[in-house]
Amino acid sequence: MSILVAVITLAIISLLFGILLGYTSVKFHVEGDPIVDKIDALLPQTQCGQCTFPGCRPYAEAIGSGEANINQCPPGGEVTMLALSELLGVEPVALDEELASDPEKTVVYVDEQTCIGCTLCIQACPVDAILGAAKQMHTIIEAECTGCDLCIPPCPVDCIHIKTVKPELDTWRWSLPESDDTTPKA
Repeated sequence: MSILVAVITLAIISLLFGILLGYTSVKFHVEGDPIVDKIDALLPQTQCGQCTFPGCRPYAEAIGSGEANINQCPPGGEVTMLALSELLGVEPVALDEELASDPEKTVVYVDEQTCIGCTLCIQACPVDAILGAAKQMHTIIEAECTGCDLCIPPCPVDCIHIKTVKPELDTWRWSLPESDDTTPKA
């Protein structure tokens, strides 16, 4: 009998808390900017900071408010820039040269002989591309690594290095020719 009373009491308390949470979510609901949500959905969500903003959401808010250009996302590249220009109805702009200084795709790797397993790189990685545990050797999941290099500065023993991704059939892209004025016009 006492178990039944306890179960009923917990059920009533749970119901009251559920009603209270439901009321507060309706009462204190904050409307977000729908265009910022759409911009954020187009960004690659790497949270790498290469656009000079601390993550994709702040960059989306800056684009939505007109404080940032649509061409500041190196991981998204031209595809993201074109999608943003179509969404916002603005002219496409080439990727910012200052941000696109390294056109080659890179990833990082861990020197297993030097790694001490401090986990600082794991905490710094915005996409969880580093696998390991405390006082254990870490490794990089290359398919997940965006090449943002945010894991390199916190490493106390400099065991994380950058390597260029070699083009393969699924990653190779044809480089477009530079346009010049010598081509015949129709």
